[in-house]
Amino acid sequence: MAYSETRIVIGGLAHVPVLIFIANFIKGRFSVKKEEVKDNVVKEETVKKIEAKEKVVIEEKANAIKELSNKLDNIEQKADEVAEKVKKKKKDKKKKKKKDMKRD
Repeated sequence: MAYSETRIVIGGLAHVPVLIFIANFIKGRFSVKKEEVKDNVVKEETVKKIEAKEKVVIEEKANAIKELSNKLDNIEQKADEVAEKVKKKKKDKKKKKKKDMKRD
């Protein structure tokens, strides 16, 4: 049995409210309910500030920076040494593989 285009469109439009009802029903079942938010007031205690002389602070920062840069240099040197060792091991493995291939 064939249906005309208008009948199909009207049937589709008739189902739209049903689909909207179902979607709203599901949304209502699984939605999170809002709770009232209570404002909590926290009293902050005043903190005594100790002011240091700027020169002392600057010298401490400079010393800390020097120490960190020295440590970083040491780490970089160790990393370079490790990288060289790894390269040597890879070369040795390649040489061993070539020797084994020639023997076979």
